Amino acid sequence: MTRHAGLVYALVTTVFWGVWGAFAGAPSQHGFPETLIYVVWAITMVPPALYALARSGWRLPTDAKSVFLGALIGLTGAGGQMLLFHAVHTGPTYLIFPLIALSPVVTIVLSLLWLKERTTWLGTVGIVLAVLALPLFDYVPGRGLGGHGVAWFFYSIVILAAWGVQAFFIKLANRSMSAEGIFFYMALMGVALIPVALAMTDFARPINYGWSGPYLAAATQILNSLGALTLVYAFRYGKALVVSPLTNAGAPLITAILSLALLGIVPNTLKVVGIALAFGAAALLAIEPEGNA
Repeated sequence: MTRHAGLVYALVTTVFWGVWGAFAGAPSQHGFPETLIYVVWAITMVPPALYALARSGWRLPTDAKSVFLGALIGLTGAGGQMLLFHAVHTGPTYLIFPLIALSPVVTIVLSLLWLKERTTWLGTVGIVLAVLALPLFDYVPGRGLGGHGVAWFFYSIVILAAWGVQAFFIKLANRSMSAEGIFFYMALMGVALIPVALAMTDFARPINYGWSGPYLAAATQILNSLGALTLVYAFRYGKALVVSPLTNAGAPLITAILSLALLGIVPNTLKVVGIALAFGAAALLAIEPEGNA
């Protein structure tokens, strides 16, 4: 594997997630519930998982440590997504998503303290710019809480921690098990939570089962799933404190550009600042020497 494999996989993830982000909301806008979008996403995780496992010779790590790490990674990712469904119904999305976007901070801190990862001054500046950019993509100024209470804030912090921990453990697990095995357990845990998503779905309301519903969801969510697979490889060959902020800041950057170019959505001033910061962060993190991952 080449010296810059981690960067290549991170950039591929960024592209997949950036394109996915531009169209991810379309199915729900056409009357297909977000909980059912989760079901579709979990199903789209299966083909890449089986493909990756087949390429590795169907060697699935089944020792206790691998099963624990795989289950932990899968549950923190999928569980965070399930909790997000509840959070957006109890609080303001314009504050929830900026908070959740800071999950790379958790990954960075854990990587510095536990994995002893280090970076150059270029990487440090890139990380700082990425962390500053992330909340700006979804933050809407001048809006109050509207009587939402504080439960949404607790949920947001839990999701932030879960996704930050998940990214860290993906990197940690890559030291003792195959990337293909990690992704297989991620897919398995995602599928295991499908009954929860179905239970959270209000089937009494009209649901769009046409092409703009589950089929459009599948077309967009496969990009999400492929991005998750390449993310596992990015963590395998790259530094967690570089991969996490790069993918989390780079993907919204591509989403914003596509939304402007294809959908005619003009970003507000804060989002423009976020785009500029994310571009600078992506550029610095891309040229930051990888060293030993």
